[in-house]
Amino acid sequence: MTHLMTKFRYNPLKPLLESDAPAIIYFTRRDILEERVDPITKLWNLPPIQKLLIKQLDDGSCPSKGKTKHAGVKYSLIETWKALRFLIQQYQMNNTHPAIRKASEYVFSCQTDEGDIRGILANQYAPYYTGALMYLLILAGYADNPRIEKGFRWLLKMRQNDGGWVIGSPGITGIPHLTRQELYDLTSNENRETVRALDKSQPFSAAGTGMVLRAFSVHPAYKKSKAARTAALLLKSKFFKKDNWTSYQHPDNWLRFQYPFWWTNLVTALDSLSLMGFSPEDPDIENALNWLVNHQEADGLWKVSYSRIHKEPDKKRTLTSRLWVTLSICRIFKRFYSDF
Repeated sequence: MTHLMTKFRYNPLKPLLESDAPAIIYFTRRDILEERVDPITKLWNLPPIQKLLIKQLDDGSCPSKGKTKHAGVKYSLIETWKALRFLIQQYQMNNTHPAIRKASEYVFSCQTDEGDIRGILANQYAPYYTGALMYLLILAGYADNPRIEKGFRWLLKMRQNDGGWVIGSPGITGIPHLTRQELYDLTSNENRETVRALDKSQPFSAAGTGMVLRAFSVHPAYKKSKAARTAALLLKSKFFKKDNWTSYQHPDNWLRFQYPFWWTNLVTALDSLSLMGFSPEDPDIENALNWLVNHQEADGLWKVSYSRIHKEPDKKRTLTSRLWVTLSICRIFKRFYSDF
């Protein structure tokens, strides 16, 4: 542990352990300090979790918020995904809990015969959301479930020729001269059929590939696959650079952090690469880790945003987010340097 702390400019453990967040203290002691702790099920009774669980509907989903604008969009799937990010990734709940089993079955009910989880972009393909949802389902204990295998087969079929994925529906990229309004209608109108005119010659999107790769990184078999490594090499090649696609194209999108994870950024990408066994001596990874070290704040934490296009002041309301981001970074460094 002393060796790990030498990697940082300031000690990040002090603010984590002195926080008033029981979960932060628990995971710091367990994951970073490797101390013996109480069963994790004790965390699952914390107020933030109960506040989410009380909203769960009988079918396992979470209710839509406010008025739904588009009949073709499954807002309940979006809200369920948002909740599962906190329950599964942040608080590490799994399918031993009945609420997680019910929510997972609801997500699986949105899986098509083709294998993707559909509804967030109406009837259109969304490989990045399918990957992000599969990531949570695998963490919840469904790695060996045949529906997860079906999802991986679909994701592999949806790759671009270069081995990565695009941010939205690969079917849409096959339509020339698509206007913004036409794209909007395709991804929100329930009466529009799934577009399957694939143009796989288009280059990968780092934003999309990063979200898909999360699912591969936590699967015991697929994390070691040639396909996963190819995608990982593409992803790290774009660190601090513009994406190939207009959505989330600005390089500063790498520097806006959230926890639990949402869009692809430097922390989410390094998390996947650390889980896949990449070396910290890889030039792209070493450069990214050095960036994090050099941008650690004097209080031991990292900011939630270093982006010029997503400025978020580090006020009291962002402290909890900073703590979770810092814990995630500590986990990443521990994985990368565990054998050094």
